[in-house]
Amino acid sequence: MNTDRPAQPAKRTLFKTALALGAGSVLASHLSGCSDKKTAAPSNGEHSGFAYPCHGKHQAGITTPHQLFGIMCAFDVTARNIKELEHLLRTLTARIEFLTQGGEYQDGDAKLPPAGSGLLGKTFRPDGLTVTVGLGASLFDERFGLQNKKPRHLQEMRDFPNDKLQKDWCDGDLSIQFCAFSPETCQAALRDIIKHTAQTAVIRWSIDGFLPKAEPGALAARNLLGYRDGSGNPDVSDPATADQVLWTGIAPNSRDEPAWATNGSYQAVRLIRHFVEFWDRTPLQEQNAIFGREKYSGAPLGGKKESDTADYARDPEGKTIPKDSHMRLANPRDPEFMKKHLLYRRAFNYSRGLSKAGQLDVGLIFICYQANLSDGFIFVQNLLNGEPLEEYISPFGGGYFFILPGFEKGGFLGQNLLSA
Repeated sequence: MNTDRPAQPAKRTLFKTALALGAGSVLASHLSGCSDKKTAAPSNGEHSGFAYPCHGKHQAGITTPHQLFGIMCAFDVTARNIKELEHLLRTLTARIEFLTQGGEYQDGDAKLPPAGSGLLGKTFRPDGLTVTVGLGASLFDERFGLQNKKPRHLQEMRDFPNDKLQKDWCDGDLSIQFCAFSPETCQAALRDIIKHTAQTAVIRWSIDGFLPKAEPGALAARNLLGYRDGSGNPDVSDPATADQVLWTGIAPNSRDEPAWATNGSYQAVRLIRHFVEFWDRTPLQEQNAIFGREKYSGAPLGGKKESDTADYARDPEGKTIPKDSHMRLANPRDPEFMKKHLLYRRAFNYSRGLSKAGQLDVGLIFICYQANLSDGFIFVQNLLNGEPLEEYISPFGGGYFFILPGFEKGGFLGQNLLSA
């Protein structure tokens, strides 16, 4: 694994006039305002028996209410032919059915390894676990004869101007997102998957994530820069909105995809280091201007509540919310943008201790979903190139993946792809 860390940016004058800077909504996490009492872990500290359904036309873990813990990882597929690839996808499906619904591990001969890791004991309680599987562009090569079945916009991640991408932290044949009510449930699920797929896949990179609990009445949790992250997310709990934003082959801008890809979604993952020591020495008015929101209330500058919608038409010169703010650049709120370029953020914070320079190695596991990768994340990220926030962050990894459509009981993930 490459242990190099992104370099500290050049220090700038901290007390420049904040009015000259941009403000922005939040880099991107989520918590779309969904609240469900059943999703809370029991107060006695036991792992929850709550289980999200794993069958359906869409995979769980996208519109599912945002759990507080996650692992984002990628695998390289070592299967040698299409038959072994099918075996891998069938195995993944079987493990997802067991892990997300719960059950007891059955050990055999004590001279052999135990069936499970034991991290959660002999019984695996589902604990709100979702496991979401995607395919990278590299899987659609000559190994399996899938070249002509690749989703139209799927590609390997390329550097944007502020990126310092490290090869060991990028891309992969397969992505898996684990989310649950506790970090150990995610870890136990990952170890189970690794154990059962060792013959046909090897892990490429992995990073653990978490979210702080949302404050009462808040639409979103805070990122490590202290701002509520994902306040402007579309409400994908509404099926009509989800159809417009998320689902390939259903959304109006995604109907040129292969038929097998219908009801899937594009996943963009960005691993973004935050220079928090530098940020914590920056004046509050400058921080607010960079994001375009009040730090504590989450309201757009000039507003009162987090849920307020910024009215850019009344602020054409950017005197209240600067034109180069993160929020204003990422979503200018014109009708064409709202129709075509929305995406749904479902991110986590991360912490990896200290960098070699003795600074905190913390940041954001940015994860977003959209029906059209080119119209969604890639378009929006190009709008953000050169924004003031870039001085405080450094993207170093991630990838683009296509989230497979869901599966029904008796079927398996990727079945439509392999039978297309």
